[in-house]
Parts: sequence; structure tokens; C-alpha cells
Amino acid sequence: MPKFANMLSWQQAELIMQPAFIRIIDNIGKQLEQTNWKGTYTDIQVWAEGTPEETKALVVELQKQLVTATPQEAAEIQSRLDTLPSPYPGYQLCLERNEHRVTIDIWQLCYQICFRNYSPVLNALDKDLVVEIDTSLINQEGNDVDWQRLDQKARQAIEQIFSSLSDA
Repeated sequence: MPKFANMLSWQQAELIMQPAFIRIIDNIGKQLEQTNWKGTYTDIQVWAEGTPEETKALVVELQKQLVTATPQEAAEIQSRLDTLPSPYPGYQLCLERNEHRVTIDIWQLCYQICFRNYSPVLNALDKDLVVEIDTSLINQEGNDVDWQRLDQKARQAIEQIFSSLSDA
């Protein structure tokens, strides 16, 4: 998860993350129409680094039990889940063509669009690294998304991904 410098950065990220996600998905769809790659989206659970496999398995099992639990059982299960680490939702795009398969983390792609000089590798290695919002994606008044700039940046990122795939 990205680390923000202050509340303003957090608010700016809240303003542009969902529109960035929408523009990314839209541009992926447009690129897929022009290629012979097949794209499939998958919801995933992302765990904090260092979460033991036993804990992950326990949380998943408790979540399954919660679905069919009685109200009293649900309260007990939820109480237990509240003491355990929780995964946050992730979203992946799997691109396939012939024997080639490429997986892209959509949220990491959103971060690359919304933040300046964002690197998934550096941010994973340095948990204290603070992200910097790309304020060019916000209009002059600072209260709305610059849709044209956001679409341009998302389109360029997706086009770059698909142009690198053509060699695969």
C-alpha cells in the first residue's frame, strides 16, 4: 500500500484513483479490441508482507464459514476475524495469446498513473517511501480530475504495455 505524506495527498489520491481505474480498464478494452490477446480479470486478495500462510488459511476459512453462519455464529466468527490480519482487494488482468501469459496488477498500474515516479519494486522494498501525487491530473482549482490529462496518461501507459507484448 502506498504511504502518503499528509492528508492532502490522501485526499488527492482519493479524487483520482477511481477515475484512473476506470480509464485504465477502458483503455485496456480498446487495446484488446485491436490485438489477438485475450484478457481476463480476476479479483485477488493481497496480504501484508510477512503474513504467515497458516493465518491466511485461517482467515479464508473463517470468511467461508461466515457466509452460512447463524447470526450468533457470525458474531463470534466476525469477532475472531477482527483480531486477525485482513487482506485488501486486488485486481489482476491476465493476458493470454498462444502459449504466452502475462499478468498485470491493475492497482499497481493505477499507482503508476496517479503518482509521480512510482516504482512497484522500490515501494515494496522501502515501506517508508512516500508517494507523490501527480497533481497534473487535478484541475487548476484542485477540486476535480483533469479528465483529458488522466485519459492521455492512462492511454500512454496501456499502449506501452501492449506494444511491449507484441514482441512476446
